[in-house]
Amino acid sequence: MKLEICAGSLESALNANRAGAHRIELCQNLECGGLTPEIPTLKQLLALVDIPVFVLIRPRAADFVYSDVEFEEMLSAIDLAKETGAHGIVSGILQAENTLDIERTNILVQRAGALEFTFHRAFDLIQDKYEALRVLRSIGVNRILSSAGQSIALDGLTELKKLQKMAGNDLIILPGGGLIPDHTKAFRTAGFREIHSSARRMTSEGPGKMHSDPLIISSYITALKA
Repeated sequence: MKLEICAGSLESALNANRAGAHRIELCQNLECGGLTPEIPTLKQLLALVDIPVFVLIRPRAADFVYSDVEFEEMLSAIDLAKETGAHGIVSGILQAENTLDIERTNILVQRAGALEFTFHRAFDLIQDKYEALRVLRSIGVNRILSSAGQSIALDGLTELKKLQKMAGNDLIILPGGGLIPDHTKAFRTAGFREIHSSARRMTSEGPGKMHSDPLIISSYITALKA
């Protein structure tokens, strides 16, 4: 079982690498759900770590319904991430009714090319998750990050198991959202191959300032091996 750490800063990403995480999802402004990171940060990180780095492509906070200008910005961000050496893309687009925007999500996947593609937690806003999963699998998405619509992924375990059963070996359901190391065993026992966490803890740098904590990440790693 693998651990992906969502890192909102270079420091968090380096903490994840040192503590034994298997993959990093790099973003910025994690306090608002995460936005596309700066390319200099990605470049610096790739020079310092030897684990895969996926890049969040999200131009702004709030919903996942984007204008044509924002969509072009997302495509350009994917191009830059590829050119810089990222190993994967994390993104997704919905329509105004919180249904899957199939056409534009497919364009994102095709733009990512050989890079792995994770559809992020916008998935949890979709009412018919099974139909969305079927479509995402058909257009080549590799992973879906989900808590099955729950605040804490553990509360969505039963639904996540159903989604993974439907996905089979073609697509990975990546549980994430409110996880703590103690939740790891339940997902490992249920047969999930990966889990996702930010493993954050408040720092002394000021109100609201948080970084991924190497001690929390190490606790995940220990739980993965237990």
